Amino acid sequence: MRCMVIVKASKESEAGVMPSQKLLADMGKFNQELVKAGVMLAGEGLQASSKGKRVRFSGKNRTVIDGPFTETKELIAGFWLWQVRSMEEAVEWVKRCPNPQQGETEIEIRQVFEAADFGAELTPELREQEERLRAQAPARKQ
Repeated sequence: MRCMVIVKASKESEAGVMPSQKLLADMGKFNQELVKAGVMLAGEGLQASSKGKRVRFSGKNRTVIDGPFTETKELIAGFWLWQVRSMEEAVEWVKRCPNPQQGETEIEIRQVFEAADFGAELTPELREQEERLRAQAPARKQ
C-alpha cells in the first residue's frame, strides 16, 4: 500500500526557522534507510505558509487566499510518499524517524487511494486514461 506521511507544521517552521545541521544529517540518514528498504517513493519539506496560497471553490467561483494561514496545527511542514506492506509497517518507520521539529511534533499517516478502491465508478476507459497520464507525467527536477 502507498501512504502519505505528513509532518505537521510548528510555530518555528511557520516562522521559517531552518533545521539544524544535525537534524539535516539525521533526516538524511533516515531517508537513506527508507530508500535502501524500498519504502520511500518521494519526500520533501515545505516552505512556510506565508509563501503559499489557497484557492477556495464555491460553485463556479474561485477565490485566491494569500498565506500565511493561521491554524498552525492544521498546516503541513513536509511529507513523504511511502510504499509499505501495511499501516503497521508505516507506523514502525515513523517511530524510527528523528523528531523533525523542535519540541512536540505530530506526524500523520494517510493511505493513498488505489484504482481498485474506486470500484465500478472507475470504468476501464477511465482507468486506461489514468494509466496513460501517469506514464506521461515526467518526474521534473527544479
